[in-house]
This record gives sequence, structure tokens and C-alpha cells, in this order.
Amino acid sequence: MTPDELRSLQAPLKTQYRERPESALVTLHAEGRIGENVTCKIETGKARVEAGLHPATGGDGLSACSADMLLEALVSCAGVTLSAVATALGIPLRNATIRAEGDLDFRGTLGVSKDVPVGFKQIRLKFDLDTDASEGRLATLLRLTERYCVVYQTLTHPAEISVLHRVISR
Repeated sequence: MTPDELRSLQAPLKTQYRERPESALVTLHAEGRIGENVTCKIETGKARVEAGLHPATGGDGLSACSADMLLEALVSCAGVTLSAVATALGIPLRNATIRAEGDLDFRGTLGVSKDVPVGFKQIRLKFDLDTDASEGRLATLLRLTERYCVVYQTLTHPAEISVLHRVISR
């Protein structure tokens, strides 16, 4: 895709969002249903994923781990954003590999130690870029990728989360 093609795709949306800001607010949805052997089946709209316990918490390794899925979401969002920003800036990328790795101490998840927090202690996002772009252009590319990556921004500036429940039968 060329920068002009990307701009022509996004221009009407940007105009609409400027003129009617409320139209830019979209509610995304995810749904899952618990399955057998401590799993949760997620309907992604594209494919079904069955998430389960990580082997470090007793899982058999056959199901996707939600912590891995979080890193995968970060990689996919950062990759799409990197590609879009590179296209918009006219920075040719022959190839790009995006990796995320995170440190998780499972003592927190398993309740072994109340002093160990549940969740990632640190996440590292890495880009291997095959390009001839200057250091200055690469710095701009990475800065804008961070700025416009939804998952990155949500992880660095957590959203307010509310938890609701209802009982559908007794």
C-alpha cells in the first residue's frame, strides 16, 4: 500500500471523526465460555481459541495461555501500527520482526507468596527492522508506533476496568 492509498482510506474516517467525534467511539467485544479441564473458549470473530492454564500453573500446554495472548496482542498491534506508520511516512521496510517477552513470577498467580504481584513484572517490545531509513526517521517511526499502538498505550496507561456479574440461573 502506498502512502496515498492509506491516506485515501483514512481521510473520510478522519473527517467524519472531526465532524462527529461521537462516531469515533466504538465498543469492541470479546466473549468466552468456560470449557472442560479449566479452559475458556474465546470467540474472536475470526477463529476459536481455547485458553487454558500455562504449564507453570499446572496446564498441559495444549491450550493457549492468556498471558501469551496478551503478548501476542501487543506484537500484532505494534506490527500493524508500525506498518501503517511506515506507510504513511513513506519509510520502506523490506521486513520487520516484532517480538514481545515478559517476565511473570507464577508464585503470585498460584498464591504461593502474597508478596509477589500477579501479572507481568516487565514486558520488552523489540523491533528488528530491515530498512535503509536514517536513524532520525527510525526514531520517528518508533515514537509514532508507540504513540498510536492501542495495546501498547493501554498497557502503559491502564484503562479503568469495571467488573460486573449476573446470575442467570440457580
